[in-house]
Amino acid sequence: MSDVMEKLVSLCKRKGFIFQSSEIYGGLNGCWDYGPLGVELLRNIKESWWRAMTYRDDVEGIDASILMHARVWEASGHVEGFNDPMVEDSKTNERFRLDHLLTEAGVDCAGLDFDGMTAKMAELALKSPKGNELTPPRQFNMMFKTHVGPVEDSASVVYLRPETAQGIFVNYLNVQQAMRQKLPFGIAQIGKAFRNEITTKNFLFRTREFEQMEMQYFVRPGEEEKWFDYWKQERRKWFTEALGIPDSRLRWHEHGAGELAHYARQAYDIHFEFPFGWDEVEGIHNRGQFDLGQHEEFSGKQLKYFDEEAKDKVLPAVVETSIGASRSTMMVLANAYDEEEVKGDTRTVMRFHPQIAPIKVAILPLVKRDGMPEIARKVEADLRPHLRVFYDERGAIGRRYRRMDEVGTPFCVTVDSDTLTDDTVTVRERDSMAQDRVKKSELLAVLTGRMADWKHPAA
Repeated sequence: MSDVMEKLVSLCKRKGFIFQSSEIYGGLNGCWDYGPLGVELLRNIKESWWRAMTYRDDVEGIDASILMHARVWEASGHVEGFNDPMVEDSKTNERFRLDHLLTEAGVDCAGLDFDGMTAKMAELALKSPKGNELTPPRQFNMMFKTHVGPVEDSASVVYLRPETAQGIFVNYLNVQQAMRQKLPFGIAQIGKAFRNEITTKNFLFRTREFEQMEMQYFVRPGEEEKWFDYWKQERRKWFTEALGIPDSRLRWHEHGAGELAHYARQAYDIHFEFPFGWDEVEGIHNRGQFDLGQHEEFSGKQLKYFDEEAKDKVLPAVVETSIGASRSTMMVLANAYDEEEVKGDTRTVMRFHPQIAPIKVAILPLVKRDGMPEIARKVEADLRPHLRVFYDERGAIGRRYRRMDEVGTPFCVTVDSDTLTDDTVTVRERDSMAQDRVKKSELLAVLTGRMADWKHPAA
């Protein structure tokens, strides 16, 4: 783990962003709990995505069940094809993904299938990270299997969903008919997904339980490329405008023929520059007619859309945008983390976009006397219906500023002796540390205006 990652993980625990799941029992690998600030950050990211996706007339929202009929996953290809190549350390029995070991050994695994990776492993005489012999690779299915009902037999098998998309596909006609949508239209969903990853690493980047934010856009066959290009640009714009990610830390990765998922005709990933290197945060896929065609075949149900204007029936093609809410949070945390020298000291600051910051403004009385706490509490009460606020009167004012910088609070409002005479307060900005006086009566308007106009210092 890089030095920056170690500092970030430490900050997340100390400040109440992220905790290890079941920590008092030694923790559960690949599972994390969101603390008070973390859950607020995650909620803000999800809300931003939801508004971007569904506050338009051509996209509807749903919340499908986690447990679905087992045939859904047979039709989707997950039962047969949702596999990773796994090897084991012959002495310690530790398990590893073969593609990860090959990548660490300098092999570009793009385009290599299972047999190709097996051959490359033999060619390199690949060893485990501890220098031991590895077992022959085998395919490992990542779906969690369980049973519904009192009897555990083949008829009761269900899976914890490994993605949210299938809940959209099996409901697409229900949504279309209920909402009287016409092609093209989309269906969006935010929900839990589960993958029994062989190895988990890099904090929130690859976990066994996570949240996905997915949108499937249904179009007439032949129009996929047009809408594929449209959603590519829309999604990248959301990163820069809504999350405040500098464009310099984003890049496109096109999937080659050997990288494409079984359902995809085209695929681009948006990559972000994490402390551990460039990696995927969102995928935009041209899924063609694969999914609806599979479900039509396996269910025996007609899934064609009747176009009233053209007077024909078509099986829609699909353009997908898929992003992990957990991985997005990891990206936002990594992007926000910064250190700078201020008067000989190191200032740690989380430069969140104000719209997604867990706390928008801190209310601070300069001292705990002369009526300042009472005025500060009144300012807090006035702002609380509109903004997430935090009140703090403990310690020196400079120390309180630093505490708020460390959790990414964009603005601090200080009630001081001048407030008693002129009804103004000091507004201190997180990024520049600049301070100015604002009338209490204008405070909300000033803060919301500055939040809307904010730009990342690196942009």
